Amino acid sequence: MLTRRRFAQTLLLLSACLLLPGCYIAQAVQGQLRLLSAREPIDRLLARADTSVALRAQLEQARRIRDFATQALGLPDNASYRSYADIHRDYVVWNVVAAPVLSLTPRRWCFPVAGCVSYRGYFSAPAAEKFAERLRRHGDDVVVGGVPAYSTLGHFSDPLVSSMARYGEYELAALEFHELAHQVAYLKGDSSYNEAFATTVEEEGVARYAAARGEPAQLARYQLRRAQRQALAQRFAARRAQLQQVYAGPLETAAKLAQKHEILGALGEDIRALERSSGQPTGYGPWIQTGLNNAHLASVATYYDQIPQFEALLVSVGGDLPAFYAAVKAQIRHKKAPQAVRLAGLQGGVGRPPAIQERSEPGPLRGP
Repeated sequence: MLTRRRFAQTLLLLSACLLLPGCYIAQAVQGQLRLLSAREPIDRLLARADTSVALRAQLEQARRIRDFATQALGLPDNASYRSYADIHRDYVVWNVVAAPVLSLTPRRWCFPVAGCVSYRGYFSAPAAEKFAERLRRHGDDVVVGGVPAYSTLGHFSDPLVSSMARYGEYELAALEFHELAHQVAYLKGDSSYNEAFATTVEEEGVARYAAARGEPAQLARYQLRRAQRQALAQRFAARRAQLQQVYAGPLETAAKLAQKHEILGALGEDIRALERSSGQPTGYGPWIQTGLNNAHLASVATYYDQIPQFEALLVSVGGDLPAFYAAVKAQIRHKKAPQAVRLAGLQGGVGRPPAIQERSEPGPLRGP
């Protein structure tokens, strides 16, 4: 439930926004308000006789995962994911990421109050596609990705949305652990840092959850997918390094574009080869079919590039998660935070790669 102060702040933001023609922030605030108004406590739904058998099973599963997050992982003990909202669509938001045709640096947009962000999030798929098409006509590389969940960083009590609940138990655990991690530590202006931290917590959390459940088959499945994710991240990083050399080099534009096409084609082959050797789909098939581009690579870098440093930090504290959180917070205190890259306090959806978007697929789902 919105507090009086938060509600007033939200109305102020919306009122200011409506003074601007075609205000983008308005749809974000309105979408957030609709989401919050749709919440219903999970305990209340479970107590109702008319709650369907399927939904009841999902909610019981979600409650068990949420309890584990607090009790075993030291994640925030608050009202987030203790309520449920049926949004009647596959994703809660759709994010648009764009990069120039010869750059791996995503574009950024700035708004009153919200600051500068490296993506645009829409509560409507058609609205996201419309904006993406404008960017394509401008000549940018673009990717539109559906996001099943995001975090308001503890400013609101985030609900379990139906776009999350439709996934399997370990996929749902990954989502909850990831989004709750954003409430633990957050470095303003550094999405790569934030996503890598949350992904590290997610992966460690799912491994511990599978072990605690006494399900060795699920744990083995998770470990295989984690290994595949690591292999994919290495291949993306290697091809990205090649592209950076080409883009920074002395070649004419036409020659750079030709080399870009070759490198991205080779990356597609890398992914397909990994799928053949592992016997598992990666979830990146649609990206390959539509044509890999700079925005795709920027999205993957945001989530995966800094994971090794967090994994090393977790090892250095003996796997103690509270100590790990404290060490990350200490890092943040000593870092100079660049300009904020968040929209109305949202975090957790900067062009999510398929490994995060398509958790119902059999690819490397970063946690199940």
